Amino acid sequence: MPTLFEKVWNAHAVRTLPSGQTQLFVGLHLVHEVTSPQAFDMIRQHGWGVPFPQRTFATVDHIVPTSSQKRPFIDLTAEQMTSALEKNCREFGIQLFAPGDDAAGHQGIVHVIGPEMGLTQPGMTIACGDSHTSTHGALGAIAFGIGTSQVRDVLASQCLALDPLKVRRIDVNGTLKPGVYAKDVILTIIRRLGVNGGVGYAYEYGGTTIDRMTIDERMTICNMSIEGGARVGYVNPDETTFKFLKGRTYAPKGEAWDRAVAWWKSLASDADAKYDDRVVIDAATIEPTVTWGINPGESVGITEPIVTKDDEALTFMGFANGQKVEGTKIDVAFIGSCTNGRLSDLEEAARFVKGRRVASHVKALVVPGSQEVRRQAEAKGLDKIFSAAGFEWRGAGCSMCLAMNPDRLEGSQVCASSSNRNFKGRQGSPTGRTLLMSPVMVAAAAIAGVVTDARQMLEEVHA
Repeated sequence: MPTLFEKVWNAHAVRTLPSGQTQLFVGLHLVHEVTSPQAFDMIRQHGWGVPFPQRTFATVDHIVPTSSQKRPFIDLTAEQMTSALEKNCREFGIQLFAPGDDAAGHQGIVHVIGPEMGLTQPGMTIACGDSHTSTHGALGAIAFGIGTSQVRDVLASQCLALDPLKVRRIDVNGTLKPGVYAKDVILTIIRRLGVNGGVGYAYEYGGTTIDRMTIDERMTICNMSIEGGARVGYVNPDETTFKFLKGRTYAPKGEAWDRAVAWWKSLASDADAKYDDRVVIDAATIEPTVTWGINPGESVGITEPIVTKDDEALTFMGFANGQKVEGTKIDVAFIGSCTNGRLSDLEEAARFVKGRRVASHVKALVVPGSQEVRRQAEAKGLDKIFSAAGFEWRGAGCSMCLAMNPDRLEGSQVCASSSNRNFKGRQGSPTGRTLLMSPVMVAAAAIAGVVTDARQMLEEVHA
């Protein structure tokens, strides 16, 4: 009667440590330029090696400029950090997907390139020095964000010392209304359960709504599990998962594929699996959702007024109790990030903005999640649609999600963002204000110049 979490955890458990933690073998380790330099330095200081370099893959995403990715970067820090990662990967024999003009390049946000290349597979334990590693759970993996000292541990031993987790099953049932997306679903879940509601838990997402979702949509939901306090978020593997993976670069081939699929199917939580908690949400009750505060749990449906006791958040964001977010003037619109920077996100937003024009006072950016996403988008002409509408079409990277690059808010600018965090200072300015929403809602805000209910404009698109 085990859950997928228990099956995968037990399959990778090396031993129980005296602390009560589990020594867990890590099947796939992903690294980037920000949290790995100190880890590599610690490896050298101890005189250690990297015994399983074939299980670690690296990319540059957080600091990489998106306006031009020609080397050397104009930003000295970005160039130094990229060069350091290149050096570390050469020294320890690790595959690096670096930025550049190579038409076959695979650089991109670590949580985008892992699934798109088939590195992420069901039944894996995955670790990365980035909190949104939970994204990979969309394919039936158990994926952890880790700190720099743990990056060192995985490089040196391919293992982590971790506390076992409880499992909460979250069922979303029914049909989402037009104009409501996966981003609205996860924002609603976080709002209802709280930003600390998942502490000590792995979240297993299911129900008829999740079952019908694409892998891209499932990744959006799993990506923000950490914002609800959960260490892990995952969806059981199914035919949608297998169809997504088949033929990808690192996916099994031939007879190995058939064996893998048979094993993957066996990993799904048993029908009579026991959960530590269960939550059920009616998809029909979810509407386009926008954050108004300073954490992802502070959100409202677009038609709802703000009701809160968090005076700090109200003061910082410039809202008042009883006020609606709808109608709030924005200065910047950002479509991208590991939450919503995939091809399907860009396609849906492009369908919406085609023939329209960004408001004159709004700076609007579209940042593909990877070089492959950018190539596919350009092959479909999405870049031309966005550019004609007044959006800036950029290179692949994290961009304005966390502003460790030139893409930053200035002063007290308000940003409609498809990213995952709205903390104070998250987008580069200590007084900048972030409103999280779906890519289509960002596009609607960019065109209207204010936060608006995209469903009204979508009626025109569908007409």
